Amino acid sequence: MKTDWKPGTMIYPLPAVMVSCGSEPSEYNIITASWVGTICSNPPMCYISIRPERYSSAVLKKNLEFVINLTTQKLAYATDWCGVASGRHQNKFEAMKLTPGKASVIKAPTIEESPLSIECRVREILPLGSHDMFIADVVNVLADDQYIDPETGAFDMQGAHLLAYVHGNYYALGELIGKFGWSVRKKK
Repeated sequence: MKTDWKPGTMIYPLPAVMVSCGSEPSEYNIITASWVGTICSNPPMCYISIRPERYSSAVLKKNLEFVINLTTQKLAYATDWCGVASGRHQNKFEAMKLTPGKASVIKAPTIEESPLSIECRVREILPLGSHDMFIADVVNVLADDQYIDPETGAFDMQGAHLLAYVHGNYYALGELIGKFGWSVRKKK
């Protein structure tokens, strides 16, 4: 038996990412987001959804660039803190002892401590109600060499110990249970 609930946002788990923005150090900011995801693979596109009253929203609208920085178990405290503290009154990079890095294509900073930073250029902003959706082209990805397999060139997501967000809680990703297509592969 199932119970009806009012419509809501119940698609979980989600990534817990830190979005960095700003075109110069005096306006650099970090906002934690879970309303984030892939839209298209060719061309590579993604989105973030941010409440318009958030400090980062104005920075994003001004510069039209941002970086999605994946987070790890080691970054869990900073991830949460950057989601509840406002950049209007403090420098989040300094407060959390995070290092603003130089992106390869855009002006927004990366977070050096992140294992993977996705550089994005805003294509369109959709006001949708409680959040504005920033639809963006992925213009570059910076990956920490320690997580790249030297033989295959693949990024080791499991080894990076990424965070997930589920309805107000952060979780470490669990045990690998299969790979894409494993359910239909022929047994040898």
